[in-house]
Amino acid sequence: MLQPCANVTCKRASCALCHCCQQNVCISHLNEQNEFLNSQLNPLADSINALNHQFNTLCIHETTRDYHKKLEQWRLDCYKKIDQFFEEKCQEFDQLVADILNKQRDKLSNIQSDISKLIHNKEITQQDIELFTSNISQLDDELKKIEHTNIQFNISPLIINDTLIYLRKTNEKQIDLSILSSIYKEIKYPPESYCPLACNDRLLLIHQAPNLCFMDTEMVIIKQILWSHDAIRDICWSSTLNRFIIIEENNIFLVNENTMSIENVETIEKRRWFSCTCSDTYLFLTTGVRGSSIVEFRLSPLITAMKEWKSPNTCTKDEFINGIDYKNDILALTIKNKIEKTLRLELRSCEKLNHIWSFPFNIICNQNIAFRFCSFNYDEWLVADYENGNLLQITNDKSLKKTISYKAIPYYICLFGSDMLVVSTAKGVNFHKI
Repeated sequence: MLQPCANVTCKRASCALCHCCQQNVCISHLNEQNEFLNSQLNPLADSINALNHQFNTLCIHETTRDYHKKLEQWRLDCYKKIDQFFEEKCQEFDQLVADILNKQRDKLSNIQSDISKLIHNKEITQQDIELFTSNISQLDDELKKIEHTNIQFNISPLIINDTLIYLRKTNEKQIDLSILSSIYKEIKYPPESYCPLACNDRLLLIHQAPNLCFMDTEMVIIKQILWSHDAIRDICWSSTLNRFIIIEENNIFLVNENTMSIENVETIEKRRWFSCTCSDTYLFLTTGVRGSSIVEFRLSPLITAMKEWKSPNTCTKDEFINGIDYKNDILALTIKNKIEKTLRLELRSCEKLNHIWSFPFNIICNQNIAFRFCSFNYDEWLVADYENGNLLQITNDKSLKKTISYKAIPYYICLFGSDMLVVSTAKGVNFHKI
C-alpha cells in the first residue's frame, strides 16, 4: 500500500524518497524541493563571483613591494659590509707590509747616518769598519729575504644559510596578558647593574655589571663586553646601522656585537640625553630636562642632526618626556607632569610630530623614575607602572585594556622574539613565555 505524501496539506500518495529530508513525498513536492535547492545556487554563484572579484583586485602588490625593498636593502647592506670588510683587510695587509719595509728602512737610514757622521768627523776605527761591514751584510740578507717573505693568509669561505633571512606568516592571534605565565627564567643583577635593555630579532642586550651581555633566544649569554662608561639611560636597536645604541647622560655609543666594540658617536653633541628609539632612517633622542626636546638624527651615511622639536610642541615647560618608542611612522611618548605628578601616553606623527591621541593614566607619580614601555600586539602599547607594580596594556582606541599585577616593580619591558616578554626589575631580568 502506498504511503501518503509527507506534506500534511497534500492528499497525494508518495512516489519517491527525498534524500535531502529523508521523507516520502509526491512528485509535485519532490519537484518543489528540487526547485528550492536549485534556487539557492544563484546566491552561492553570486557570492563566489564577488570573492573572485575581491581576489582579482587585492592590493597586495604594494605590501609585497615593501618586502622586496627590504630584501633589496638587505642585499645592498651585505655588499656594503663585504666591501668594508675587504677594504679593512686590504689596509691591514698593506700596513703589515709597510711595517716590514719601514723596519728595514729605519735600519738602513741609521747605518747611513752613522757612516755619514764618521766620514764628516774623520774619526773611524777598525772596529767601526768591522761593525758596519757586519751590519750591512746582515741588512743585505734581510732585504733579500723580504722579496720571499711568506705571510700567513687564511681566507675562509663566506657561509650563507637559510637562517640569515627567516620567513614565516605572522600569527595574527592577539597576545593575552591576563594569563601571563610565571617566570620562565630569571637572571639576577649584580650590584651596580643598570636596568635598560633592548633587543633585535636575534639578541637581547642587558647590563650585568661590569659587562654588557648579549643573550640569544634560548636566554643564554653568548657574548659580553666590558662597559667602562657612566650610567646607562636607555638602549635601542638600529637595523640600518646594525648596532645597538646606548644612551649615557651626555654621550651616545654604538655597540657592535660582531666586533665587540663600543664607539662614541662624535657627531652628536654632548647634551643631557634621556631616551631613544629608531626608525629605519632616523634616530630620535629626548633630552632629560623639563620641557624636554626631541632631536631627530639621520642615520646614514653619517649620524647627523636634522631637526629638533622643543617645548611647547613636545610638552609643557613643567613636563618631562619619560620614554619614546617608534612604530609604523608613529612616535609614542610617556610624558610626566612634575608639578601635577600626572602621566599620559601620547601618540604623535613621526614626520611633523602632530598630535594623534593621548591617554591619561590614573597614576600619581611620586618617584623620580622613568615610565618605560614597548609596542605590543599590533596597535597596542605595554607600559611598566613602577608606582603600583603593574603592567598596563593600552589599545589603539585610547582605552586601558588590562592591568596586570606584577610580582616585582617593573622598570623596562620588551618583546623578544615571537613568544617572550622580558621584564627588567631592580633585582634582575625576568623572562615570560607568552
